[in-house]
Amino acid sequence: MHFLPSREIVLTIGPLAIHWYGLMYLCGFLFGIWVFPKLQGYRGLSLSRKQQDSFLLAVALGVIVGGRLGEVFLWDPSFYLSNPLKVFAVWEGGMSSHGGFLGVILFVLWFCYREKIDPWKLGDVLVIPVAIGLALGRVGNFINQELYGTITTLPWGMYFDGIEGLRHPVQLYAVLKNLFIAGVCTWYVMHSHNRKPGFNIGLFLVLYGALRFLLEYVRDQGGYEPYYVGSILITQGQMLTIPIIIAGLIVLYLRSGKKSEISSQ
Repeated sequence: MHFLPSREIVLTIGPLAIHWYGLMYLCGFLFGIWVFPKLQGYRGLSLSRKQQDSFLLAVALGVIVGGRLGEVFLWDPSFYLSNPLKVFAVWEGGMSSHGGFLGVILFVLWFCYREKIDPWKLGDVLVIPVAIGLALGRVGNFINQELYGTITTLPWGMYFDGIEGLRHPVQLYAVLKNLFIAGVCTWYVMHSHNRKPGFNIGLFLVLYGALRFLLEYVRDQGGYEPYYVGSILITQGQMLTIPIIIAGLIVLYLRSGKKSEISSQ
């Protein structure tokens, strides 16, 4: 058994290696297990212990399957085509937040259909542990010294091993961004009892998409060349984020107003 044998690995036990990235995801799931029962009452939910376990399993599968497939198909398909077994090496890192979003949505919708639960109500609560989980994932990126930013002269610029110049600590910016989103969504779900369920989902999507879009301006693109859409230069990350913003705006429009306006929903 060896503690901290490398920057990326927390612990090795024989051939088994526990990576920081995986540990952060585990912490996110444990936080979700702890906080969900405390929040579900704000949306009139009362999931049994068995339902909660099934729900958290659906979320975990959505994050892992969707996040990994998003990384494979959206970011580095040529590498995984040449190394197909690496698709299953989740412990080595490489998860797409965009793919994770889609994976969670699909698995949670399946769970709601099976258990006959209002997905709007469930989603209003779910976005809070999701935001915290995203923040913890960026902590893992910071420890691994990956997804760093562009060169900066700001006093909080940081050196990263093997990377030239002081860089924006974009991972830490993303941690603060996701904690801010979690705070806003928590406040809303606790103070909006007479509002239509689902508005918090749109709030989360718009905040995440807009802030992620802005962070792309100071994030090193790691060899991914930006491209022009009309006369506007845009990164791949920004392009993938635009649908999230649009979806969020649509949800905000559909779910604005008070409960009494649509008593049937």
